[in-house]
Amino acid sequence: MNENRLGQLYAVLAFLFWGALAPIYFKQVSSVEPLEVLIHRIFWSFIILIPLLYISKQDKIFKLTIKDLRKVKYLALSTFFISLNWLVFIWAVGNDKIMETALGYYINPLVSVFLGYLFFSERMTKYQYVAIFIAFIAVLYQLITIGSIPLISLALALSFAFYGMIRKKVNIGSIVGLLIETLILMPFAIIGIYYLYINNSISFLNSSNYINIMLSLGGLVTIIPLLLFNGAATRMRLTTLGFFQYIGPTCAFLLAVFVYNEELNFDKLVTFSLIWLALVVFSIDSFKKMRGLKSK
Repeated sequence: MNENRLGQLYAVLAFLFWGALAPIYFKQVSSVEPLEVLIHRIFWSFIILIPLLYISKQDKIFKLTIKDLRKVKYLALSTFFISLNWLVFIWAVGNDKIMETALGYYINPLVSVFLGYLFFSERMTKYQYVAIFIAFIAVLYQLITIGSIPLISLALALSFAFYGMIRKKVNIGSIVGLLIETLILMPFAIIGIYYLYINNSISFLNSSNYINIMLSLGGLVTIIPLLLFNGAATRMRLTTLGFFQYIGPTCAFLLAVFVYNEELNFDKLVTFSLIWLALVVFSIDSFKKMRGLKSK
């Protein structure tokens, strides 16, 4: 198998993990307070990342990065956005709103392009303008017909887009960056554990063995798709990789409708249809760019 094909395999596995396995996993621990699930995700990720740092021989990069105050400040900001993203996702899955998470991750690439335009002065094509306008119409349609803004979807899309933007700015490898982010979060995790303890709300070691094991797998659920994604990103064009990202929300959408029986009424279907139309327009633009690069 050549490197490009291997990259495609890694990409498919990464997005299948994020879109299908992750929601199933968080459903299994939905009886646990979202805050505690988040704490376990932080703690066990930190534990796994330490040996990974040395196995990947990135310990010197870590030491240099941790001494760079500018980069640490950026990572502190990215930490806020990724922890918000994780918490909202955990809460949404546990409260039967997987469909809204799917909508959020469909919107995410459009938000990322818009942020690139606002903060990095990246030029937008006419197709991107049209795609973002259609997505805006979709949100407006839901506001008018359902009477509410899709807050979960927008929170996930915005938090992950800002996270990606900041990580692009600081330009640090995923293992080193995530280790520093979880290190920043550890004091808050300890405070969270103490809060749960004094309120007799801790589930870990006070629940079934199944729940205890599932909570301790929080780190692997975070790290495995990240490593797969890195393997894909280093073996294929980012433009091509962008087409694979729709696997995740598509799996989540199908899971919500056919496995967890979440309601898909006419108004929600119209909202999704408008987002899908926006993504078709967006993808046409990406495909044209990719063909232009190949012809050079």
